[in-house]
Amino acid sequence: VQLQASGGGLVQTGGSLRLSCAASGVIFSVNIMGWYRQAPGKQRELVASITSSGTTNYVDSVKGRFTISRDGAENKNTMYLQMNSLKPDDTAVYYCYYRSVNQFWGQGTEVTVSS
Repeated sequence: VQLQASGGGLVQTGGSLRLSCAASGVIFSVNIMGWYRQAPGKQRELVASITSSGTTNYVDSVKGRFTISRDGAENKNTMYLQMNSLKPDDTAVYYCYYRSVNQFWGQGTEVTVSS
């Protein structure tokens, strides 16, 4: 499975960004996709995840601000992370992942929120 992430950038506090992650290759019908992030000097943390059936999960610090979603029935292999009300603490490199039988990672996309 190959994952292509995009959408990072520089934004001011309170701004918005949308990250995308497109999966290709052998995709199993039952899977989970999500985003981790890693800020400088910090451990990687799980930000949000979404199963192939649409169940979502968020870390407490982003609840109410971030929304994870997947494309519709014909193409559930593209995942999005809509990030609103961004804060400087959201600054990190964001990595998408896909997990079914095995786990795969996309390349990171950098998000910088200026104060």
